Amino acid sequence: MTVTVLFFASYAECLGIKSMSLEIGDRGTVGDVVRAVSGLSGASALPPSPLIAVNRSYARATDVLSNGDEIAFIPPVAGG
Repeated sequence: MTVTVLFFASYAECLGIKSMSLEIGDRGTVGDVVRAVSGLSGASALPPSPLIAVNRSYARATDVLSNGDEIAFIPPVAGG
């Protein structure tokens, strides 16, 4: 199945991309996407367990994905 992966702010800067399509196996999970992204150039700057949203709702690593899902890596934010 194919999912769309989005990166914002510091994550997009580290990886040098804002989005990508990713092929994962049937019954793929959020954790599978995190593992795939961890192999990209610049991914060493990402935390081992980043905050993830699937279709604009926060998700856990064990959540199973569906074809066409949108997975967003949410960077930490600072406020003031």
